Amino acid sequence: MELHILEHSLKVASIEKEGIQICTHGLIKLAFLASKTRCKFFSLTETPEDYTIIVDEEGFKELPESEHISVADATWLALNVVSGGGNASSSQPIGVTKIAKSVIAPLADHNISVFMLSTYQTDFILVRERDLPMVMHTLSSEFTLLRVVNGETVAAHNLGVTNGFVKPKLVPRPIIHPLSSPSNMFCVTSLDPDTLPSVATLLMDVMFYSGGPKEPVASSEDSSHIRFFSFSLIEGYISLVMDEQTTQRFPNNVLFTSASGELWKMVRIGGQPLGFDECGIVAQISEPLATADIPAYYISTFKFDHALVPEENIQSVIGALRTESSAQ
Repeated sequence: MELHILEHSLKVASIEKEGIQICTHGLIKLAFLASKTRCKFFSLTETPEDYTIIVDEEGFKELPESEHISVADATWLALNVVSGGGNASSSQPIGVTKIAKSVIAPLADHNISVFMLSTYQTDFILVRERDLPMVMHTLSSEFTLLRVVNGETVAAHNLGVTNGFVKPKLVPRPIIHPLSSPSNMFCVTSLDPDTLPSVATLLMDVMFYSGGPKEPVASSEDSSHIRFFSFSLIEGYISLVMDEQTTQRFPNNVLFTSASGELWKMVRIGGQPLGFDECGIVAQISEPLATADIPAYYISTFKFDHALVPEENIQSVIGALRTESSAQ
């Protein structure tokens, strides 16, 4: 197994809902006119609270300075687990539960905070740039470590790491944050970049002009229905996460679907904003899922975390996670 350290230096930021209009010029350019920027890594996720942006330094230049934008105080690097050879975006996806025990748990054991972005194509594990020596030390026994430099994959040097790190003391990881499951069912999909212009107007509507505060609230029996939409354009590959109702707005045969047409249910993690310093949140969720062999996508945002599991597994997932929660 290979662990690729991608060459993008990333910023993670939050845009307040009321400030999105001053950012739409830059965001539309990043999403739909990427050839006019030097950006290679862009992700935008809307939640009920805010918009979370993950973007490389070139893309970040497209955003205005604003009091409505909060930026996490670190540069982040994206790691990608690749089974065999091939580049990050064209290899078979591993799934966050498949890397829970080999990547997520060891990093948590070493108190390394991670920020997850699952896409249709693969799973990106974001770590702070300053933590990279410890990350490499932690994972070097399980993986061949490779760095992407100018698009080429080369052996990663150990950054001068010695054996001075203390072996971590392994401790149980009970779930300590509240969990909730919205009523929406979600699709994880993609589309051919060549078809992006044909649905650009629709996507702009979904991303910036639907679900605003002036829209009528859904019926009372559907109060657990939440606003969630994620768009990623990373190294030329598009990934979309949206609820079933939103997918129905797209023309037939534009969105990729799995053979099973699988739908996913969400588990939202956090009652108060989680912050960036606590370690082990992703591990708390992904390890029980890995033990139960339940596939999952995982999307961290500026304030909360989100796991997507197959619709048919949601009750057993909630039960398993709540058992972990009561074990503390």
